[in-house]
Amino acid sequence: MITRRTFLGGLAVAAAGVPLAANGVLAAGRPGTTAAMSLTLADESGRGPVWTYVVGTDLATGRQCRLSAEGRLLAVSEADNGPDGYTDYSIPVEGGGTTLSLPQGMSGRIYLAIGEKLKFRCNPGNALAYPAGWVSSDPNYPVLHDCAEFTYDGAGMHCNTTMVDMLSVPLAISLTGSRQQTTGRLRDGGRAAVFSALAGQAGFGGLVLEDLRVISPGHGIDAGRFAADYLAGYVDEVWAHYAANTMTVTAGANTFTGQVSGGQFVFSGGVRPFSKPSTRDVVFCDGALAAPNDGVTGPVAAALGAGFNRGVLTDTGAQPVAGAGTYYRRGATNHYSRVMHENTVDGDAYGFAFDDVCEHASYIEDPAPTSMTVTITPF
Repeated sequence: MITRRTFLGGLAVAAAGVPLAANGVLAAGRPGTTAAMSLTLADESGRGPVWTYVVGTDLATGRQCRLSAEGRLLAVSEADNGPDGYTDYSIPVEGGGTTLSLPQGMSGRIYLAIGEKLKFRCNPGNALAYPAGWVSSDPNYPVLHDCAEFTYDGAGMHCNTTMVDMLSVPLAISLTGSRQQTTGRLRDGGRAAVFSALAGQAGFGGLVLEDLRVISPGHGIDAGRFAADYLAGYVDEVWAHYAANTMTVTAGANTFTGQVSGGQFVFSGGVRPFSKPSTRDVVFCDGALAAPNDGVTGPVAAALGAGFNRGVLTDTGAQPVAGAGTYYRRGATNHYSRVMHENTVDGDAYGFAFDDVCEHASYIEDPAPTSMTVTITPF
């Protein structure tokens, strides 16, 4: 299965306000070379006006692009910046819904903004800086907006909603192809329930930014709104436990065994040793827990990251733990992710970057897609 981590790559960097590198400019837009599908943007909130932005990477060239209202992939360019220094790649979502033609061969994000347009800047090198709603100085901070993520390639459509960075506008995806699938929809009243639950959870209240959004613990650490040592005690407990016990990580047909030795978690099979992670490393699934797409260190890093966030690493030496019934039971755990899962209709959510471990993420795919709808649900 293509996971969010596999098919999005550097987009997480761009979303933090850092532009992605680009290698040049397309001379002209191009339609899909082999296929196209319909993409409908729908608004059930009644809060308009609403605009959408479909931005990402042209898989044929590796260059950054956007989808035009006419269904063409257009290279982004510094020349697109207006007098205010920002581009206007917006497409209005009118009458409750707008349908576009999405060519095959694009990976990126579908943004939806309510009330005001988003400001994307195309930086030198034709690199697009994405909105960072968790940063108070970002020009998009006051705007209600959110995004879905996708890759549409020769293997089909792979897509998800995400709360990895924040939840501002509740979105749902419906995908039609070889079968009908949906994901991401919050329960009735789910957005308000998320805000209320986090505001009332010890240590997590600082993640609630008025009625604009809730931000993830990692961004909370960076903003001084969440304790940088929140999981330090649990990390120490895991390290002590596996100094005397063995962990076995199963990844497909491969197994890797490991113990803590000399202060590092050392695994068999050529896995890179892991230093003790910080709370930030855990909630961002990065740093000491960075997962290369190598089929060796990557799967073990993902299992460790998922286990730390879900609080199940000392429950059993057999990792990852598939059953969600034991997740988030510790006092100090990723309650942000717990609350997201509790408030989705199907129980799936991307509460942290490795939430696709054991398939608990709000991710769906289809090898023969014909249409997709991304909906702003009522709130």
